[in-house]
Amino acid sequence: MKPSFEQITTGIENSFSVVELNLNRFDGPYHFHPEIELTWIRNSSGKRFVGINISDYEPGDLVLLGANIPHCWQSMNESSTDNAQAVVIQFRSNFAGDAFLMLPELKKIQELILKSEAGIIIQGETKPKIISKINQCLTADKLHRILILIEILDLISNSEETKLIDQPLTWHNKLSADKERFQNVFSYLIQNYQHDISLKTVAGIANMSPNAFCRYFKNVTRKTLLESVRELRINQACQLLRNTAKPINEICFESGFGNISYFNKTFKEVTGYTPLHYRNL
Repeated sequence: MKPSFEQITTGIENSFSVVELNLNRFDGPYHFHPEIELTWIRNSSGKRFVGINISDYEPGDLVLLGANIPHCWQSMNESSTDNAQAVVIQFRSNFAGDAFLMLPELKKIQELILKSEAGIIIQGETKPKIISKINQCLTADKLHRILILIEILDLISNSEETKLIDQPLTWHNKLSADKERFQNVFSYLIQNYQHDISLKTVAGIANMSPNAFCRYFKNVTRKTLLESVRELRINQACQLLRNTAKPINEICFESGFGNISYFNKTFKEVTGYTPLHYRNL
C-alpha cells in the first residue's frame, strides 16, 4: 500500500469539510493529505492503518490524525449495502485564520495539533462528548460548525483519555529554534539512514562534539540518534513490505539493518508484528 495524495475539497463557502460515509465496506487506498482529520466510525470493523501502525478498529472508533499522516481503514468480512458508516471532519490548522491558533488562550489546541502528528485515539468519557459534538456538526449552520469544531478540539486538548497511535516521523518540523542546523542533520539522516551512520559524522554536520550533539539531539527530538534512525529504517521496511514482493532478507538490508535477527527483533518491538505477519495483514 503505497500512500497516495488525496485532494480534499471543502468548497468556496466552507473552511473545512464534514462528510458522512455510508459504504458497502471501507477499502479506500492508503493515502495522505495536508488536512487534519477527525474520524468517527459509526459501523464497521477491521484494520486501521496509521503511519506504520496497524490496529483493529470497531464501531465507535474515534481518532484524530495530523496533517500528512498516511492512513486508511480496511473493513473485514463486510458485504451488505451501507454496512460501513463513518463521519469524517477534515480541516487545515488555519481553518479559522492564520493567526487564530496563535492566540494564547489556544495554547493547548496548538499542542494537540503537534501531538496529532502521531495520530490520537480518543477514549473514555471524552469519546461520547466528542461524538455528540460531531452529530451537532452534521446539522449546524456554517458559523456554528466552526464553533463546534473549536469546542471539539478544546475537549480533546484538555482530556487525559487519549493515547498516541503511531510514532511521529515528523519531529523535524517541530523545531522552533536553530532550525537550519537541525534541518542539515535531518537531511543527512534521510539520505543516509539505509547505510551506516556515524555519530562523529552527524555531530560534525551540526558543528558540535559528539557528546554535545547527543544532548542537543535528545533535547530537540526527545529521542536518541539511534532511536530516530531506527524509526526511519522501520518505516522504510514497512513501505517495502506493503508495496513489494521482495524477500524479507533483502528488505532487511535495503532498510539499513545489518543482520536479519536484529531486524526481526526491532521490527516486532516497534510494530508489534513480525515482518512476515505484517506483510500478510
